[in-house]
Amino acid sequence: MKKTTIALALLLPVAFFTGQYFSGPAMQAPSLTADVSFSGGAAASGNAKKSVIDHGEDGQVHQVKPGQLIMDAVKAAQPGDVIQVFPGDYVETVYIDKDNIRLSGVIIDGQRPRLYGEERLNDAILYSGNNILIENFLITKYKGNGIMGQAGNNFEIRHNIIEDTGVYGIFPQLGINGLVEHNVISGIEDAAIYVGMSDHIHVANNEVFDSVAGIEIENSRHAVVENNFVHNNTGGILAFVTPGLPIKDTVDVIIRNNWISNNNTANFGAPGSMVAGIPAGTGILIMAADEVIIEDNIIIGNKTAGIIITDHQNAPNTTLDPESDPTPDKVMVLNNLMYNNGYDTIAEAKVLMATEFKQGQPDIIRVGNSNGSCINNPQQYITVGVSKWPACSFTNTDSVVNYLLEEPAAPRTVAADEKGKYVYLGVCTGCHAYTGRLIGPPVQVIQSLYMDEPQALADYILNPVKKRDDYPAMPKQDYLDAETRLAVAEYMLKVGN
Repeated sequence: MKKTTIALALLLPVAFFTGQYFSGPAMQAPSLTADVSFSGGAAASGNAKKSVIDHGEDGQVHQVKPGQLIMDAVKAAQPGDVIQVFPGDYVETVYIDKDNIRLSGVIIDGQRPRLYGEERLNDAILYSGNNILIENFLITKYKGNGIMGQAGNNFEIRHNIIEDTGVYGIFPQLGINGLVEHNVISGIEDAAIYVGMSDHIHVANNEVFDSVAGIEIENSRHAVVENNFVHNNTGGILAFVTPGLPIKDTVDVIIRNNWISNNNTANFGAPGSMVAGIPAGTGILIMAADEVIIEDNIIIGNKTAGIIITDHQNAPNTTLDPESDPTPDKVMVLNNLMYNNGYDTIAEAKVLMATEFKQGQPDIIRVGNSNGSCINNPQQYITVGVSKWPACSFTNTDSVVNYLLEEPAAPRTVAADEKGKYVYLGVCTGCHAYTGRLIGPPVQVIQSLYMDEPQALADYILNPVKKRDDYPAMPKQDYLDAETRLAVAEYMLKVGN
């Protein structure tokens, strides 16, 4: 690379903070040529935010000021209402179990409302309602999650600053049709942005850093991850299939136009967890996900490799699920700017390179099986494991603006006899796979411990006590009422893989 090219590349981060990178003409969402076939959703037209949420008629505005509780306003709110939170400190957990609520921080003279967990509260904001908007908060010092969605459809999470909130920063789980944009997130023990078991998702224009995983798309379908600044994490952007979850695949993910640099932070994930197996210095990691397109990213300074593609058999801390396809199929690597990756790579990568009689700093590493994958202009990169991949039949994804739905998804409704199931899917599976380790122990282990004692498990959910040194303490789920806790305990003790 010429010195002038390097100088230009090093200037690009400035554009993130001047607005040029996010909104300039060069970064308009491209569209896909007719040669490409996808199993995914239809491309939406126009503004990405046009139809994510349908709040219906405008309702009442509730104002919350320092000394008041946000949760009191949530209790008083009706569908369609807006809750405005003024600058100040709010030490609480906010749980939104109603539809059509807009939770909006008011920024005055640069000051925004701060949700402060005092390093003792578990979660800042939880929502299980549909059509939810959360914006303009500073969230810090929680132990579990900054913002977590629990099976709510149609959501927008935007313009928040989230620092040091434990396991996850922004975590939509089991949602359809969601937008996560213009957030700044750092200091997270698992993933700064973690999209779990969700469909039709757009993750754009965020900055994520100083976390174990920057952005993770896990057991989800039809997602676009674009225009994000992902730096100084252990791993930058991940597309995963985690074995043992109820949804068994990750399919149709576009990772494009992201700046992914210097993701060399030592891994501080929970020992033994899947995320703890990510090698420091990973730019993009694809594990068992299908139909992933990697396009027009700037991937620089990641010491292990710019892109790692692996199956389950070769991934650390991973157990096999007979119902999940363990191979990453139809992975497509288009044009990407890659420079100075793999300069201090791991021993396993050096062994792989030796099998192909290669030396140097690997940009792309593929280990294990992969079917139907392709790569354009491979001569631009130092690679191992992809030498037999053909050229892709297309060069860009310009025709795909996003995978958001043209109209909002139908609100998720939960019948009384399904309450346990949806709490299990929307809450429990964020930390517990049926087999294998995520954050907490596998569901199989929980079933063996409690067997025919659902009330004992429900009591533990209310007031957990740390039992094992090799797992982090489970947070209280005391925002769930007694009936719900018992329902989810009964469901968890009978559920299969």
